[in-house]
Amino acid sequence: QVQLVESGGGLVQTGGSLRLSCAASGRTFSSYAMGWFRQAPGKEREFVAGISWNGGATYYGDSVKGRFTISRDKNTAYLQMSSLKPEDTAVYYCAAEIVYSSSWLASSWGQGTQVTVSS
Repeated sequence: QVQLVESGGGLVQTGGSLRLSCAASGRTFSSYAMGWFRQAPGKEREFVAGISWNGGATYYGDSVKGRFTISRDKNTAYLQMSSLKPEDTAVYYCAAEIVYSSSWLASSWGQGTQVTVSS
């Protein structure tokens, strides 16, 4: 089992930037893919971004392509968010051991961090 702890959420104005971090422990970090999901009030959880075990491949949801960048280093995954919009407001969850099977799935989840974008 992988343990995940997110940080970096907060309040930002439209057009601003934030960087989320996710510290992983419990298993060899380089052995699994990582990802970020988000859930806005009243909506289903949505895939945001994913990165392969070695960082060689990245994947993005359509709504964040060109604005968000996922990366990983040592035991931490990052989500750099730029050109933020009010519709990006959500609780963001870090996930480990993500796979795609009709939709994106994950084996382990962080506790979530709130991102609020004011208009």
